Amino acid sequence: MTASKPPFPDSANLTPDSLSASPSWQIELLYDGDCPLCMREVHFLQKRDAGRGLVAFVDIADDDYTPDAHGGVDFETAMGRIHAVLPDGTVINNVAVFRRVYEILGMGWVYAATKWPVIGPVIDWLYGVWADWRLALTGRPNLATVVADRQHRLECQTQGRCRLDESDRAPSAPRSD
Repeated sequence: MTASKPPFPDSANLTPDSLSASPSWQIELLYDGDCPLCMREVHFLQKRDAGRGLVAFVDIADDDYTPDAHGGVDFETAMGRIHAVLPDGTVINNVAVFRRVYEILGMGWVYAATKWPVIGPVIDWLYGVWADWRLALTGRPNLATVVADRQHRLECQTQGRCRLDESDRAPSAPRSD
């Protein structure tokens, strides 16, 4: 992760043991710290949380993110759709995450209409479209590439060195001897 890390405590390294004690947060929000639009939302929610610790913000893009400490939600799954973990370990996703976070922060009215029989399914569908196109709309590679790049980076860190496969090498320019 680059210097663009958000200015709040990162809980990417929480362990199952640290979660077994009653957490002070009411929801653990898993977010993509490399997504500029997602970060706008996270910063907005942080301001609304105002240091109360009601929401634990977990950056899944952090190389130290561990699924076991966060409801078992692996990187690829978390990148595909937004997820959150409740204090009892229940994992929720999609619009239900936004609805719950906003309720916890005292702004439940923003997503209240998503509970209505006609509007709820439309909002769920719209979120699905957004989630499917989020990476492309923010100028990022597709999900498979993001996942492969992360895996490669983590393997390089573990091995302490990296090597490029022949397919990764840029074609060399023709020689003009």
